[in-house]
Amino acid sequence: MTQALLIGDEAPDFEADTTEGRIRFHDYIDGKWAVLFSHPKDYTPVCTTELGYTAMLKPEFEARNVKVIGLSVDPLDAHAGWARDIEETQGHAVNFPMIADADRNVATLYGMIHPNADDTMTVRSVYIIGPDKKVKLSLQYPASTGRNFNEILRVIDSLQLTAKHKVATPVNWNSGEDVIIVPAVSNEEAKERFPDGWNEVKPYLRIVPQPGN
Repeated sequence: MTQALLIGDEAPDFEADTTEGRIRFHDYIDGKWAVLFSHPKDYTPVCTTELGYTAMLKPEFEARNVKVIGLSVDPLDAHAGWARDIEETQGHAVNFPMIADADRNVATLYGMIHPNADDTMTVRSVYIIGPDKKVKLSLQYPASTGRNFNEILRVIDSLQLTAKHKVATPVNWNSGEDVIIVPAVSNEEAKERFPDGWNEVKPYLRIVPQPGN
């Protein structure tokens, strides 16, 4: 049984054929952020809506220095035909590589097949991977539920703020709203990072406007 990938683990490297040629995953990341997500099967309705919406969001991902790559356990020729359906029905052509994982090597490596749900196709897995190739987030959805890719963008915004400014984001936060200075930052360091000060609700709860906003 494949051990679940945990936040902070290095994302496993692999080679695979995609709709944009053969890749080695770590080379594909190439110092950027990455979103690797699986869809259970080609020519299925929920997946069709997800891939069309993800294609529409390409400018948003690019603005955040994020590469997107999809996966299903279907062969390459199936991906090509399905992509035409996605463009026709969703109004957006697939503009990111889709991994053909018919042998299920990558799906197994990333724990995307949950046998008690279905042992023939993947669940809707999402992995956000940092430039350091470490897993920053993992989500697992059932095959029947489409994902909220706006939430994935929100998480990326939060992760990137933490990486750059040492702040965390509170419940239901959206980009542009106030953030929290992480507890590991002392008041002395906080004065250097946030010279305009902060609202200290509690010593461990220091609120500041979103940096760079």
